[in-house]
Amino acid sequence: MSAKECKAALPDGLLLAYYGDDFTGSTDAMEVMAASGLPTALFLQTPDAAMLQRFPDVRCIGIAGSSRGRSPEWMDVHLPGVFSRLAALKPPLMQYKICSTFDSSVQTGSIGRALDLGVGHMPGAWSPMIVGAPRLKRYQVFGNLFAAVDGAGYRLDRHPTMARHPVTPMSESDLRRHLATQTQRRVELIDMVQLRDGAALAGARIDKLQGTDTPVVLIDVLDEETLREAGRLAWEQRGAGVFSASSSGLQYALTAYWRSRGWIAQQTSLPTAGPVPVIAAVSGSCSPVTARQIAWARTHGFAAERLDLQAVLTAQTREVELARMVTLAVTAVDNGRSPLIYSAEGPDDTNVTGFDAIAREAGITRLDAARQVGMALADVMRCLLDTRPVTRVAIAGGDSSGEVAGALDIAALSVCAAMSPGAPLCRAWSDNPRRDGLEIVLKGGQVGGISFFGDVLEGKPLAAN
Repeated sequence: MSAKECKAALPDGLLLAYYGDDFTGSTDAMEVMAASGLPTALFLQTPDAAMLQRFPDVRCIGIAGSSRGRSPEWMDVHLPGVFSRLAALKPPLMQYKICSTFDSSVQTGSIGRALDLGVGHMPGAWSPMIVGAPRLKRYQVFGNLFAAVDGAGYRLDRHPTMARHPVTPMSESDLRRHLATQTQRRVELIDMVQLRDGAALAGARIDKLQGTDTPVVLIDVLDEETLREAGRLAWEQRGAGVFSASSSGLQYALTAYWRSRGWIAQQTSLPTAGPVPVIAAVSGSCSPVTARQIAWARTHGFAAERLDLQAVLTAQTREVELARMVTLAVTAVDNGRSPLIYSAEGPDDTNVTGFDAIAREAGITRLDAARQVGMALADVMRCLLDTRPVTRVAIAGGDSSGEVAGALDIAALSVCAAMSPGAPLCRAWSDNPRRDGLEIVLKGGQVGGISFFGDVLEGKPLAAN
């Protein structure tokens, strides 16, 4: 099927519009659509008409946000306007893009509050929720979420990182129960057995579940078959338009279904990038996956340096510590080495285990402390890019990516090359000539192979974790 025939099989214009609750997840969702041959633009702020006109052929539009680390009260102020703007574009589906590890709590990153704020902006009588994404090694079975690390699968409440996350630790793997703490909205489930009973039966169940209360309907995803069927239900039962709080599992499911119908090309790929002399990297992740990547980078020529969090969170010493980091980074680049500034090396790092005590001594909350760490990494990256002609950067950690990318005067991102699943190489669009064309990779803490930072430097696609 030709590209022209593929395009004609789907409605003209936008197919999907989304707001991402963090920056890494936003680029993940963009990658899935772009790699399927569907042009996608990701904006770092709500775009105006002039900015949208710079991307006239897009089939998917995203807005990268920071709500994963925000309170419900913050969401009440900031999300309705964004949802209204996206709904005005009249997409068949509008998504609140969440992490595939369901990072959220009642106090921080409440998915339930986002759902309550979003469903009224679309006319649908149900809200599909697809979280599982096999390519990212995320699986939902009978409503429970699992993730694999180093080939071993874990229920989320027993996951080595998510069960110990410093901001949103996962204590419940049943997403119905977890979500019920965040919203009074009805939460239902289409499980894998019902999916495999056939599309007609699953569709009939959705017909029965729909109502004026717009229930959330979780859809199990275990493998490619259930992924495709989840996409079928979300697309065929969209009616005049639905709102969905989903991970990039929604993008994977939709494109799997469209591909099965021959509506988009069967084989797609992204170009690869070549090497650059150096990259600049920062990490705010406490994941053991990222810890191994930092250790690999250190032994392979990167100038890796750990932030002194006590100094960063103390007003009298903050600027001194930031100046130390900038000097180290600049010196590394001048010597042909890639700097890597990080806040922690795994969950057992004393910067993580002692984080609450450090925040208390600084007289700030845990959430404010986490945000200040991200801002420190952003300051280091911005100062380096303002003084040295670095053309490619890597940022690890979902919350950190938002703080860093948001501070770099970037208006939009588009995918330019393949990297790790969930972390493509992106091209920055900016009115600032120092930033326009900058290559940037934003990765979640658990994404990528052990040589992640080296492979970004070499510009070759990475293996999944």
